[in-house]
Amino acid sequence: MARPAPLVIDWKPDRTLNVPVTEQIVQYMCRQVSSGAWPIGSRLPSQRALADGFGVNRSTVIAAVNELADYGIVEGAHGAGTRIVSNTWSLMLPGAPDWADYVSSGFFKANNDTIQAINRLEFEPNMARLGTGELDPRLFPTDMWRTVMRQAADEIDSMGYPEPEGIPELREAIAKHMRGLGIETDASQILVTSGALQALQIISVSLLGAGSTVFAEAPSYIKSLQVFQSAGMHLTGVPMDGDGLNVTRLAEALGGGGVGNGSGATAGARRRGSGSVLYTIPTNHNPTGRTMSEARRRELIECCVTHRLPIIEDGAYQDLYFGDRQPLPLKAMDETGMVIYLGSASKALAPGLRIGWIVAPEPIVHRMADVKMQMDYGASLLSQWVFARFLTNGMYDEYLAGLKTELRRRRDSASDTLGRLFGGNGLDGTCGMYDGAGADGVSADDACRAHWTVPDGGFYIWLTFDRPMPMNRLFTKAVEAGILLNPGDIYDFEGDNSLRLSYAYTTPEEFETAARKLADVVRGL
Repeated sequence: MARPAPLVIDWKPDRTLNVPVTEQIVQYMCRQVSSGAWPIGSRLPSQRALADGFGVNRSTVIAAVNELADYGIVEGAHGAGTRIVSNTWSLMLPGAPDWADYVSSGFFKANNDTIQAINRLEFEPNMARLGTGELDPRLFPTDMWRTVMRQAADEIDSMGYPEPEGIPELREAIAKHMRGLGIETDASQILVTSGALQALQIISVSLLGAGSTVFAEAPSYIKSLQVFQSAGMHLTGVPMDGDGLNVTRLAEALGGGGVGNGSGATAGARRRGSGSVLYTIPTNHNPTGRTMSEARRRELIECCVTHRLPIIEDGAYQDLYFGDRQPLPLKAMDETGMVIYLGSASKALAPGLRIGWIVAPEPIVHRMADVKMQMDYGASLLSQWVFARFLTNGMYDEYLAGLKTELRRRRDSASDTLGRLFGGNGLDGTCGMYDGAGADGVSADDACRAHWTVPDGGFYIWLTFDRPMPMNRLFTKAVEAGILLNPGDIYDFEGDNSLRLSYAYTTPEEFETAARKLADVVRGL
């Protein structure tokens, strides 16, 4: 393979500015990479040639290149010179936002009224939680938990502050778990967080500045959207279809006119600046339950590489896929470090553990670890130790196998119930198709008819009514009937006439009882 020619330098630092020359050089090189003028794989001139081009001494060049290497933007290879290796997340490290600025400005925005009501009513003992994003507590692996806690009592001999990135045992165990999913990583690229939501908060305040644009599926997970909004970012919804996020619509939003349009991509990137990102939940999407097809994933990666749009991949439900073929995470297709992956123990094991993690290039992990220490001095040492032991002794995989079998059973029963009550699509997995009769041949009346897609994992069925539905009144009347719903409009950028229904928190019998009450409420509206 021919060795690429070194880049041409046609710029010099301005010595009249009150900015150190080294910093000017770093900023210039970052701009060249961000704009696409210096693509990944480009070879920098020799240090002597750089010094001549910039009109500075070699020590200044060495300091600037070393700083870029610390950020993960360039990398030296023996006999091949110094090359550009990253053009997305690493560019956000120079001049990254300061966590203290967010604290002083009042970082968190209040929830809207519906979300506040849901958060309050979830603790009402007689409320049927038909949309909640939590596993049935009765599925908790009590015997395994007791075994691990006995081991903790015997083996933990101190409870000091953990390392900023997380305890080594857990980081190693998570890295191994990620490799099992197809993500090639090691412990140095893992940051343990206090839940996946904190991971998003850390990314928001350590890498993304106010005014950045966050592209996300429409609809998307409301808690994630609130984090971005609280950090002063602009949200842009991208429509979905049966294969997941619509990449053509994303490319149009980016200003490139389509996948692979390099010139348009460069213009779009210049307009957006380096702070724009894509937030996506490709596997067992929350709230729609859809899983992005492999072909769509590869199309999305190609689009984001072309447009230099970094990706936050939320894998909170990755471990709960129970379809025929486990989907490959976007991070497993990532060749340039453009994807940051978020994982969590909250959905599959226990939300109370408050353990999540980030998989990212090592320089990004170090930056975020510093911010995390300012937030909470590290995730719970006991929780980290417990989850590490679940991963390393095989209990987690054993537990997951049984859990997915039970979730599939509940999914099938819920789909049958909805087919009888709402004239839906049975178990064929198609969206928006029905013959007017449920699985048992009983036709749902027009007032109740709806459609949905049968998911291949996770917790949720996204049910959309076939007639306009007053969602605020439906929520209120359902609460009066003892049913707590999650209306779709709290997840979307506009009203969508939908409900997020969960089969994970209730038994099939409990789900059917609550769904029958829901159908009665719907008829009354």
